Amino acid sequence: MSDKTTNAPNAFEKVVDFVDERVGLKTIQAKMLNEPVPGGSRWAYAFGSCLLFIFIMQVVTGILLMFYYVPSTDHAYASTQYIIHEVDYGWFLLSYHFWGSSAMVVMVFAHMSQVFLWGAYKKPRELIWLVGLALFGLVMAFGFTGYLLPWDQRAYWATVVGVEIMDKTPIVGDFLSRFLKGGPTPGQMTLSRFFVIHVMVLPAGLMG
Repeated sequence: MSDKTTNAPNAFEKVVDFVDERVGLKTIQAKMLNEPVPGGSRWAYAFGSCLLFIFIMQVVTGILLMFYYVPSTDHAYASTQYIIHEVDYGWFLLSYHFWGSSAMVVMVFAHMSQVFLWGAYKKPRELIWLVGLALFGLVMAFGFTGYLLPWDQRAYWATVVGVEIMDKTPIVGDFLSRFLKGGPTPGQMTLSRFFVIHVMVLPAGLMG
């Protein structure tokens, strides 16, 4: 009786081969994992990878939080407290999302500082540097718009101060502050606009 071959591809390998034939999956994997790094690997090269990991976790935790969060002035704070005290591991999701936003700011600043100090923004990488500056602005906007969403006293007054500072920006400051507030004082329109910008506009800009 002949032995059964042990080299036959399993179901997972067949799926990988199927996808690879159509999109070049293995080629993409090889370029991402086997690309030679000039001068060898260093901790300084990890900033970009850390930033990507934190961003992915922010997306995951943000989507999970959206299942419970209610973006209205009547229920935003209550829904936040519900997430913390009633949802299984909700306190962890909210804490991770909160501190993850701060970590993103730190990591993107570290990454941009490294690029600047090492002169990696010079020709022919000028466009990459400009894209990096745009991403830095988007990360800051994520943090600013997300800070208001719990709708507590600290978030409210921090947003008031932030919008007042924005109002002093030449040319576009008055328009931006009036648009974000949606009225004479921060209220439901403000919260709604911050929520839409945070979960739809900024992610679309980041993906674009």
